[in-house]
Amino acid sequence: MAGPDYDTEIKHLQATLNTIEQVLDTATMRSEVADLEQQVAAPDLWDDQENAQRVTGRLSMLQGELERFEQLNGRVEDLGIMVELATEEADADSLAEADGELGRLQKAIEALEVRTLLSGEYDAREALVTIRSGAGGVDAADFAEMLMRMYVRWAERNKYPVEVFDTSYAEEAGLKSATFAIHAPYAYGTLSVEAGTHRLVRISPFDNQGRRQTSFAAVEVVPVLEQTDEIEIDENDIKVDVYRSSGPGGQSVNTTDSAVRLTHLPTGVVVSCQNEKSQLQNKAAAMIVLKAKLLALKKAEEEAHLRDLKGDVAASWGDQMRNYVLNPYQIVKDLRTGYETGNPQAVFDGEIDGFLEAGIRWRRGADKAEQN
Repeated sequence: MAGPDYDTEIKHLQATLNTIEQVLDTATMRSEVADLEQQVAAPDLWDDQENAQRVTGRLSMLQGELERFEQLNGRVEDLGIMVELATEEADADSLAEADGELGRLQKAIEALEVRTLLSGEYDAREALVTIRSGAGGVDAADFAEMLMRMYVRWAERNKYPVEVFDTSYAEEAGLKSATFAIHAPYAYGTLSVEAGTHRLVRISPFDNQGRRQTSFAAVEVVPVLEQTDEIEIDENDIKVDVYRSSGPGGQSVNTTDSAVRLTHLPTGVVVSCQNEKSQLQNKAAAMIVLKAKLLALKKAEEEAHLRDLKGDVAASWGDQMRNYVLNPYQIVKDLRTGYETGNPQAVFDGEIDGFLEAGIRWRRGADKAEQN
């Protein structure tokens, strides 16, 4: 069997990287890095801690993006040299190594290309994810916990820090709801395509008769707030409830009423936090979550208004978005993009990049169609 046409494949990779470089505007990124490095070097930087965190966070993100691009560019150049030398010397082992590197580069560059599609207002933000069990009783609660584990495993695979704000456990097993943040650049833009209703079909491990059960869980993804966001909340609009934190099976995890639930009365948005040690810390964390959700609500209302002006009455693309079928056959299929895999266990272990990339491309196509 003939091997790949390395010359054609390498030229294609170089052309893709050239397009990515134009979209990223690496010259502007380098200029911003230089400016941020001057700010970081200032002796009074940490006099304003919030601004210092914003500056250092932005610098780290830009440096990481540039390093990722430059490393891929260098690897493509190295691949060309490797193929040229191996061909001249008829070195089969080196050609086999080049073949493997070609495949790895194609995947890495495709992933970076998908990143360039994330150009929405909040896409570069970190993500705040909320999962709620839906219809299906204990199976739905178990499914909600499976989904939380899936996203946490995905974050761990990418070395992204995860901060859990709240976990409300169901009585028998699983989760009623959970809220957690994934601290990584573009986490919101990447995971926002996961928002919607997820459906699980399997033989219930909680049914003594071994019957097939269908259960549902809802995933909500909102961007984490930044210092520049203007979200003001009147304290008179917030109802504060405190209660005792609980662990799996409803057991108390501490002996004080440290958990906090905030209800925003004008909108009805409710958030809670019980994972910090003190009531004060939980209230501060819950306020972060509340502000993020109100920002997302504000954006959704603005987008709904624009759709009304355009006469667009289509339902949100995020609803009923993915099926996880474990019986009578095994498949995970995205209902919007058609992307699927026959390995549900790998998906639940955090291998969801294929679904994320397909979702991002699908959303970009849907946005273009809406603009036209």
